[in-house]
Amino acid sequence: MIDAERRLLANALLDFSNERFVLLSETCIPLFNFTTTYDYLVGSNLSFLGSFDDPRRTGRGRYNKRMAPPISMSDWRKGSQWFEANRNLATRIVSDVRYYPIFRTHCRPPCYMDEHYLPTLVAKICPELTSNRTVTWADWSESGSHPARFVGKDVTEAFLNRARHGFNNCCYNGGVSSVCFLFARKFHPSTLQPLMRMAHR
Repeated sequence: MIDAERRLLANALLDFSNERFVLLSETCIPLFNFTTTYDYLVGSNLSFLGSFDDPRRTGRGRYNKRMAPPISMSDWRKGSQWFEANRNLATRIVSDVRYYPIFRTHCRPPCYMDEHYLPTLVAKICPELTSNRTVTWADWSESGSHPARFVGKDVTEAFLNRARHGFNNCCYNGGVSSVCFLFARKFHPSTLQPLMRMAHR
């Protein structure tokens, strides 16, 4: 997947008018209209890519000591594979020839590159370029390795408003914003019609 992401970014960077790059899954939906989303991303001083030290088996437990010394345990990070990058950060990602080969060689299950490569890379070479959070919301309240999946009956105005404005502790350009997420996942195809009906309200 990281191979594909790097190719997508490299191709998108060829168009000099592209300034922001968002990676989403097929189960993601937008929480706001295009104008709101565009203004939020273009107006941000930073990119949105989460990177944190997870001491659990699903975090540090995936580290392969053969990655040392270029990547040590203290360097190891985890984060969401769904991210937003400005042009500067995207260029840094596709230009990496030092750490990417190490991951390709030594990151094998239970290590997953899409959860560890970018968070570790950014933490090592350019942590100042990211807000260290994602703009894609997911419900991890259920135990397991995957977030909750939503079907048609789950989609209500109250549910969407909670995803849009239910969080008020995220930073945006040095201040506190009530809008923390621009997208949400995981949505089953049965949610399409309820979502379309609400889009016109």
